[in-house]
Amino acid sequence: MPTTATEVTTRRDPAEGSGITIRDPRTGEVLWTVPEAEPGAVHHAVEVARRAAGEWAATPPAERGAALRTAAKALEAAAQELAGLNASETGRPVGEALAGIAAGVSTLEQYAELGPVHRGHSLRGNRLASDYTVAEPRGVAVLLTPWNDPVAVACGLIGAALVTGNTVIHKPSERCPRLGEALGEVLAPAFPPGVFLTISGGADVGALLSEADVDVLAHVGSSASGARIARAGALTGAHVIRENGGNDPLLVDRDVDPAWAAEQAAIGAFSNSGQICTSVERIYVHQDIAAEFCAALEAEAAARNSNGSVAPLVDLRMRDEVHAHVTAALNQGARAVEGGVLPDGPGSFYPATVLLGCTEGMQVMTEETFGPVAPVQVVETFDDGLRLACSGKYGLAATVLSGNIAHIQQAVASLPVGTVKVNEVFGGAPGGAAQPRGESGHGFGYGPELLDEFSQVKVVHIAAPPAGARRSAGPATEERAAEERAIEGQDQP
Repeated sequence: MPTTATEVTTRRDPAEGSGITIRDPRTGEVLWTVPEAEPGAVHHAVEVARRAAGEWAATPPAERGAALRTAAKALEAAAQELAGLNASETGRPVGEALAGIAAGVSTLEQYAELGPVHRGHSLRGNRLASDYTVAEPRGVAVLLTPWNDPVAVACGLIGAALVTGNTVIHKPSERCPRLGEALGEVLAPAFPPGVFLTISGGADVGALLSEADVDVLAHVGSSASGARIARAGALTGAHVIRENGGNDPLLVDRDVDPAWAAEQAAIGAFSNSGQICTSVERIYVHQDIAAEFCAALEAEAAARNSNGSVAPLVDLRMRDEVHAHVTAALNQGARAVEGGVLPDGPGSFYPATVLLGCTEGMQVMTEETFGPVAPVQVVETFDDGLRLACSGKYGLAATVLSGNIAHIQQAVASLPVGTVKVNEVFGGAPGGAAQPRGESGHGFGYGPELLDEFSQVKVVHIAAPPAGARRSAGPATEERAAEERAIEGQDQP
């Protein structure tokens, strides 16, 4: 039977007051307490994954791809159960959760196809020699994944790591531990024992994994956590891949339809209650269309608040952080034309909020808010907006709404981010891979390039021995050499 996390970990007893307690984001009621892995169990999991690494690395890539396809089918069959857990633990609507799981299935299938054709390169050298590169797995990969799109994001890292021959220890976010464990139970049977393990726990468990003797640390989550993981990797020598926080700007040019631009802004700022790494976090709108744009954006937010389509934030701690950003902006002169007030009642709901009169020094314009907040700053020119959009310590993504090709090209060339989106806040072709910059991370995320992140390259040079060179590799070779000498003697004149 495949080894799962429950087979290699011993847990603290929740009755002793230890564990991860999850509350329903809609009602505030306690759902369950999930025990955390003991330190000894974390180390044991690393040992198990290390023991399994050699055989899995030697498994033909086509067989690894077949295992991934089996895992994808199992995930598809378990979609309803996992979506229910996602909705329970994070408040995400079931329909959106199902969409995330479907994306996870597609990602596993994609890497099942890409893995077997992940190849090296031939090199130009002496024509009587062979020079080429070989891609090999790095070894044991620790994957630390987030709660806001927990299945889709996890499957991207899991698929790329496993199909390239690495063994995997997956620690899902402590904000959705039951979902993470269930995902592990669904996927693990597709692989040999020890190849894919799941560990539950919070920051302490994540720190133990980051400091362990592993070969890859892949993290999707906050910039603060990512920085700690990068420091740990620098000490252990593990290869670090990070996609971390963002403060993504939306730049609205003077020549676009204000109502359409407001719709795009609302989608970017309010989808998944603003809890997406590439959410619109700050908006710069040209003064010529600012009044119409702001009125339309206010209407978009009001409609969402009145029809109840804004799901709760993941927990009260997140809501407190979001409201602190909003309150600070209000105290500095911003105006909340919609939302901005803590709602009555249970749960961790927060309204879609539009802040006008924002300035570049406000926290909502410089930090990741991660909630349904759309802060707007009016600019006099496109160049002014672009300058502000290029500012800050993050470099995840940016969006430009414009019909002016010169402005679009200028923005693409100037924005210091991994992804530039023009005239659509979300979307893009399959297989897109970007490199975050600044405090938003490092390394490729997703797409074919993620296979390279989980691989290391070996260069091979094969030359022919000198002509007539004697060989001495054992009795058979010596016998053959004697025969060749005898033949050479017969040929003498």
